[in-house]
Amino acid sequence: MRPEDIVAASLELVAERAGDPAAAVYGRLFAAYPEMEALFVRDTSGAVRGEMLAVAFECILDIGGAGAYAANLIAAERVNHEGVGVPPEVFGRFFPLLAETCRELLGADWTPEVDAAWAGLLARLDAVVRGLLPIGDPR
Repeated sequence: MRPEDIVAASLELVAERAGDPAAAVYGRLFAAYPEMEALFVRDTSGAVRGEMLAVAFECILDIGGAGAYAANLIAAERVNHEGVGVPPEVFGRFFPLLAETCRELLGADWTPEVDAAWAGLLARLDAVVRGLLPIGDPR
């Protein structure tokens, strides 16, 4: 199986096991960066967090596949998030925190093969987030 297919399958398994993982992902984010929780004070229903997580999943699938738009979107969102008070280093930690949450939710099903696939994806995402990968280059 290709690494991008392994990542996609792991996300499907997370959805089957945990349903919506938003509470777990944002719980991990707020535990690591408590000051970020205040930015969501008006998100009383969790809809904003849910939408942001859905977009993050779309970016994960795109950057691991066709690479049609994720790099551009991530670059734009890095600027947008900085404008609302999210430091670049915190923005850059979101995808790794999401992966850590998936690993926790999958437990023993987070195999070395899944770990390697995610590691490759996270390296590409990190390059995009830090502006090291040219826009439109999904490598």
